[in-house]
Amino acid sequence: MSTVATAAGAEARPVPTLAARRPRRADAARNFDALLDAGREAFAVDGPGASLEDIARRAGVGIGTLYRNFATRDDLIETIYLGEIEQLIRAAHDVAGGEPWPALRAWLDRFIDYVGTKHVLLAGLNGASTVFADCRASMMAAGAPLLERAQQAGLVKPELSIGDVVKLVSAVTAVVVDDDAQRQRLIDLAIGSIRA
Repeated sequence: MSTVATAAGAEARPVPTLAARRPRRADAARNFDALLDAGREAFAVDGPGASLEDIARRAGVGIGTLYRNFATRDDLIETIYLGEIEQLIRAAHDVAGGEPWPALRAWLDRFIDYVGTKHVLLAGLNGASTVFADCRASMMAAGAPLLERAQQAGLVKPELSIGDVVKLVSAVTAVVVDDDAQRQRLIDLAIGSIRA
């Protein structure tokens, strides 16, 4: 478990991690990881209603193994989401030492990949999960220093917050487009608009 502040000055609460959910035995951990990969792929292709039996088949395990690892569909979706957030946080750490603008842009490009997965996963949950709110705070905390460095270098408008930038990029990625080229142009336009 890691912790994240719930609000400015508020007490931090634990946020589950992928490592905390992964079984310790090597063979069980391999099955767990295979199920996550298969689930991510199935949800991306078939949407939130993807068959759990198909996910187990794609992972090369039986449905009983899926249920031993993930008691419900929500458990599987939350765990896939945790993996996405951890990759996004890792991406922020990986680029943190680079030049301010390329570092921020690299993280935003990774964030765009995450947004596509997030929409599918959110649609598959019943809405009662607190994991999403906790993870969102962790994700914002990872991106904020990159934005601040770019602002301190005079490269990004100083009045913007990480919340502003994340909402802008999320909104643009949700727009229906004619093709991938148009999507990329809109993304470049949106990200370019934050430049000082």
